[in-house]
Amino acid sequence: MSILSIATSGLSAASLRVSVAASNIANVRTTGPLPASGRSSTSAGSSSTSSTYPAAYVPLRVDQVDQSSGSAPGGTIATVSIVSPSYAAQSDPSAAFADQGGLVAAPNVDLANELVQMAAAKYSFIANAKVIQAYSETTESLLDIKT
Repeated sequence: MSILSIATSGLSAASLRVSVAASNIANVRTTGPLPASGRSSTSAGSSSTSSTYPAAYVPLRVDQVDQSSGSAPGGTIATVSIVSPSYAAQSDPSAAFADQGGLVAAPNVDLANELVQMAAAKYSFIANAKVIQAYSETTESLLDIKT
């Protein structure tokens, strides 16, 4: 894999990391009804409530690993997966979709972690952009043959 491909894969992973963190932060307060717990006493009420109101936001995370296999190893691969557990019960008795105990499903988003992910993505993006810049300058100086 070429230097540019490796740096480009890093830029792509950093971009994905920022996108996912921004989505999680923007939707941190997007609650919904608690999913049916399987108990007969609340499942009837929950299923009708769940169909009436949209579900809580499902937070995502980025898993990034090195690309160490294939014909030309190098670079990184970033994949998006769902945070597990995706929600936490939160008290909000005023919500129309709250269960009998006044609980709703809130996205399981850790704001401190999301800010760390954004900072890590920023520095990763800067580092990979510097690699591309250095490669470009080196190539230009090698090709600049003056007599």
